[in-house]
Amino acid sequence: MALSSLVSGSESSFFSLTPTHIKSLKEDEGRASKVVLELLQKPERLLATILIANNFINVAIIILSTFLTNSIIDFSNSPIFGFISQVVVITFIILLFGEIAPKILATSKPKSFARAMALPMFVLYKIFYPLNHMLVSSTAQVSRRFNPRRNISIDEIGDALDITSGHHPEEKKILRGIVTFGHIEVQEILKPRLDVVAVEISSGFNKLKAVVIESGYSRIPVYEESFDEIKGVLYVKDLIPHIDESDSFEWQKLLREAYFVPETKKINELLSEFQSNRIHLAIVVDEYGGTCGIVSLEDILEEIVGEISDESDEEVSLYTRIDDQNYFFEGKILINDFCKVLELDDSIFEKVRGEAETLAGVILEITGHLPSKNDVINHKHFRFTIDSVDNKRIKRLKVKVLNDMH
Repeated sequence: MALSSLVSGSESSFFSLTPTHIKSLKEDEGRASKVVLELLQKPERLLATILIANNFINVAIIILSTFLTNSIIDFSNSPIFGFISQVVVITFIILLFGEIAPKILATSKPKSFARAMALPMFVLYKIFYPLNHMLVSSTAQVSRRFNPRRNISIDEIGDALDITSGHHPEEKKILRGIVTFGHIEVQEILKPRLDVVAVEISSGFNKLKAVVIESGYSRIPVYEESFDEIKGVLYVKDLIPHIDESDSFEWQKLLREAYFVPETKKINELLSEFQSNRIHLAIVVDEYGGTCGIVSLEDILEEIVGEISDESDEEVSLYTRIDDQNYFFEGKILINDFCKVLELDDSIFEKVRGEAETLAGVILEITGHLPSKNDVINHKHFRFTIDSVDNKRIKRLKVKVLNDMH
């Protein structure tokens, strides 16, 4: 019974050790502390050793107690009563003195109990190694079969990044971009059609060269009559051998086939398609076949690493910070980018944004009409003042954060 108590107490003591206890054991140079730490490195095998030893001891207790009881008391006249009484009494004694009492004691002083039992448990670990190895291996197979690995959700990974302190802010930004990458749709990052530089297919060669020089882009969509009728994409590098041709040069024969994608496509899927097809630009269409805009390989990569600029890019900012509460924003800024600037959750406009992807679109959803210059729109913790507007769209807004949103 004493052995059963010690082994049962060992189970509670070893598995009740707190991080503080573990730290204390690591600082202790004693042999017992080192053995405790060594045993805890393989908790499944330690538990298997304890359970095997405890079961052997309990079986021995039952056999011995039955033999002693039958030697003292004659149950031959009522064997059923004898069997029941022995089972009840022995079970009660084992539970009280071999399980409950030692575990309560061991839990109250887990470190001391674990250190005291470290060497005996190490010996038992070696003795029962073949058995515990077989037990742990078979249990692992059953666990894999009936308990498949649980997938970690995006929110859980995001929460883990939020509480991580060991990474530089830029590294965190990249990690968060990787985490959310598979959940972003093309419509969230595309360049809207109003901002796309494109050429009408009937344009002369001189006009085309002027557009190329002014825009600085390496790939330009070409349409016929309407931007909804995209005929192809012109690669500027294909023009270089013909740069000295006259205005009548038939540049249209240089067009490459346009690659069309739906606005609801996930950008991780589009990245794979870009890689497999060796292309850098796609035309984004809506469910009716109308052209929404374009999306480039650079747009996709920027969702992971942030803004990518080269020496040919003009520094065009979509916002200007006045102070902690006041900003100027271009109406075409995407809601996702607007929220990133103000460090907000992009779900803040979820109930009012409808199908809008830009700040200007959200304002139109809120007001239900095209506001005039200097109109003020209050929404939640924001005051939007229309700074610039034309007859078709909101171009620029002043945004005041009315109180701390962070």
